Amino acid sequence: MRRLKAHTIAIATVALLTFMLGTAASASQTLDRIVAVVNDDIILASELEAEIANVRQQYRGSNVRLPRGSELERQVMERLVMKRLQLAQADRMGITVDDNTLNAAVRRVAEQNNMNLSQFQQALQREGISFARFREDLKEDIIISRLHQRQVERSVDVSEQEVDEFLASAAATEDLEYRVSHILIATPQAASPEQIDEARQRAEGVIQELREGADFAETAARVSDASNALEGGDLGWRSGGELPSVFQDVVRGMEPGQVSEALRSSSGFHIVQLQDVRSDESRVVTQTRARHILIRTSEVVDDDDARLRLESLLDRIDQGESFADLARAHSDDPGSASRGGDLGWVNPGQLVPAFERTMDELPPGQISQPFQTQFGWHIVQVEDRREHDSTEEYRRSHAMQQLRERKGEEALEGWLRRMRDDAYVELRLDD
Repeated sequence: MRRLKAHTIAIATVALLTFMLGTAASASQTLDRIVAVVNDDIILASELEAEIANVRQQYRGSNVRLPRGSELERQVMERLVMKRLQLAQADRMGITVDDNTLNAAVRRVAEQNNMNLSQFQQALQREGISFARFREDLKEDIIISRLHQRQVERSVDVSEQEVDEFLASAAATEDLEYRVSHILIATPQAASPEQIDEARQRAEGVIQELREGADFAETAARVSDASNALEGGDLGWRSGGELPSVFQDVVRGMEPGQVSEALRSSSGFHIVQLQDVRSDESRVVTQTRARHILIRTSEVVDDDDARLRLESLLDRIDQGESFADLARAHSDDPGSASRGGDLGWVNPGQLVPAFERTMDELPPGQISQPFQTQFGWHIVQVEDRREHDSTEEYRRSHAMQQLRERKGEEALEGWLRRMRDDAYVELRLDD
């Protein structure tokens, strides 16, 4: 499954290095004061100023025009608030990142920037950036990604009936992708009629600005309550089935450049602009042949026990024992254990996202480190990959992927909004 777009973690992109490099300690001389209280935590003025400097560096040279002054400050503050809330929730749930995973993530970032680890550290040092700080920021991003997986993806289920209904719909028969941008004017979880009416009026005012010629990206960066506001609300290219359900049908009837009416959902009012449309005719999928070992957690087997058992099995494999034999003897997956953990040829979207992400990162012949899904702890071995043209299999697996992604995004948006509404947040920007 492809990643949730609005809240994905870019740990292996050039953009992450751009985000970090060139961001020196610009707020080092700031006299610190508390600018926000977030439940039991605080945000300092120096943290806010450093994050604003990071955001400006990140978008320098891009086509995104950031809002100015207090508007940018408000958007960046909201990012910091949401980050603190999510890290606190992850801590309560015991979500951590071990050194092996973090080291592998750092190496991937270096490789994506065509550097080895030593060259990468030197590049950070030349820009005045602490390598320890970089690792800590990356660690927090991974923790938040795992929080999303555990909190949202385990609750997203797609039935075969839903797939059948989707395949019979217009969304499955079209060969088009849509480039869409989005503005959210949020309402509280249990909004009063007055709050709903106020948000509707705000949304209608924004629509009027846009239809009078205001730039959509600039407006989104200034007023949107969505997490991708500073990206101009850009949702990227989506097939019809991947569009959020609240504006799926509306987008199909729009022309490029057109702005929608205000669309109501449980999160608030949405304003959508269709940027472009293109054809998507490819029907070839990359299949992976893999086998795995699952250790389920229970009242007597906790996360540490499961991980340690898998690490012990990895040591035995390194010493020459057969992965298949160990899977038959130790795996808790009744469907594959008797076959030596063999999952057969796997299509995209066929497995749960947390498992598929780890599997997709492995080259053929390699075995993963222990990782967690909603079913327990796994190690997976990739045996082979192939490009396979199977139209019917593709249609079903792609439909499953689209439905999971759409439902996952909607669940994540709702969960984050509830988390924000339930938190105690006191802003002191004007103190």
